[in-house]
Amino acid sequence: MSYNLSQMEVLKPKISRSVSLAIILPAFNEASVIVDVLDSIPKNLTIKNVSVTISVIVIDDGSTDNTANIVSNKKGVTLIKHLLNSGAGAATHTGLTYAKLLNYDFVVTADSDGQHTTEDIIKIIEAIVNDEADLVIGSRLISTTGMPRHRIIGNKGLSLITFIIFGVFVTDSQSGLKALNKIALNKIEFQSNNYAFCSEMIWKAKQQKLKIKEIPIQAVYTEYSLSKGQSNWGALEIIKQIIKRRLLEFING
Repeated sequence: MSYNLSQMEVLKPKISRSVSLAIILPAFNEASVIVDVLDSIPKNLTIKNVSVTISVIVIDDGSTDNTANIVSNKKGVTLIKHLLNSGAGAATHTGLTYAKLLNYDFVVTADSDGQHTTEDIIKIIEAIVNDEADLVIGSRLISTTGMPRHRIIGNKGLSLITFIIFGVFVTDSQSGLKALNKIALNKIEFQSNNYAFCSEMIWKAKQQKLKIKEIPIQAVYTEYSLSKGQSNWGALEIIKQIIKRRLLEFING
């Protein structure tokens, strides 16, 4: 069987446009896992004829271990350092601000403790590049297989509190795997330095009338990752901060 030139051109994948995407990884004392996390992130993707160039930005949030040195020696990764540990919200805010200044088309935020699979990172990139929403949230609670019971209870509780206080419901308000398009990147502003920023981002998206979509992701927990992140006791501080932010907005009009 033979093909003429025009037939061969039809068979080639055609790139309709090229876009830039930044993956932001807030990191605090992740020296033991950060290399594996960075290696799991794709550098380029083609999604429905859209070429996606991916940049990785690590925000070292005042780590006291070797995290910053490891990242600085990783080729193709941008490192931004906080001198002091300021919280997951503060580190994420730094990353989003940097991405905004560099005019990225899309941004993904992810945990740096190994909780996310490569497949789920790609799923959330595909959803945002395909314009399925302005803010895409990877939900561990659409299917809770592999998620410890106490984490299920804690995260469902915080999602309920987010709904009661802010009036917007998602199944997994505390997910660290999110994607924003340029509209969301420029319109969502939050003040919380701790994990309350997750709920505040959803609230701000609602205020700006942005489209929010959740997609199911796998809950990956190891002994290491369970020692990181927020505990159910820490959820009380998150609730306090959520209420504080809502009251401040009410007072300030």
